[in-house]
Amino acid sequence: MTNGDESATKADVEAPPTTESRRKAALGTAAVAAPAAAVVASKKMRGGWKRGLAIFDFILRLAAIAATLAAATAMGTSDETLPFFTQFLQFQASYDDLPAFTFFVVGNAIASGYLVLSLPFSIVGIVRPTIVGVRFLLLILDTVMIALTTASAASAAAIVYLAHNGNPSANWIAICQQFNDFCQRISGAVVASFIAAVIFMVLVVMSAMMLRKP
Repeated sequence: MTNGDESATKADVEAPPTTESRRKAALGTAAVAAPAAAVVASKKMRGGWKRGLAIFDFILRLAAIAATLAAATAMGTSDETLPFFTQFLQFQASYDDLPAFTFFVVGNAIASGYLVLSLPFSIVGIVRPTIVGVRFLLLILDTVMIALTTASAASAAAIVYLAHNGNPSANWIAICQQFNDFCQRISGAVVASFIAAVIFMVLVVMSAMMLRKP
């Protein structure tokens, strides 16, 4: 090979890349980077709506705390004594006279305590909206609380119905005409407990949505 051929070969090797080669290289880099960017954008979008649901989850838990605490407090402090009584005879109505009302107070107190303990887990869900373990645990426990609050509210509602309307077939008289304040408190407590049960149902649906794979 002559010196002229060697010079030509070196010139070909050392020649700077053309505009066309640069464009092809840029397109290749973009083709590789595009799927990665799409995955990152998808994760951010998924984390965004899950974080929004997690924030709403935290707010609903605060509302459920208020509802269950109000229900337990109203029922637990329901006590009325009629003004006309003698030393040997008095007419009094109290929640602990009936096991259904006692179960109601205990059930809503347990639900209220659980909700307070669940708040840190809900905050973890806000910070890490794609986490699965914490959300699955809340889903299971919220389902248990649905059963507890619904059972306690339903049992108390049956007694409240009898207190308002009685049962002529069983010779059970309505007492709410005499114990008006007592009936108002227990009725409000039952309504608050049913509201808490509905909130728990919404929480379960939201947790299931956040656990759903896209």
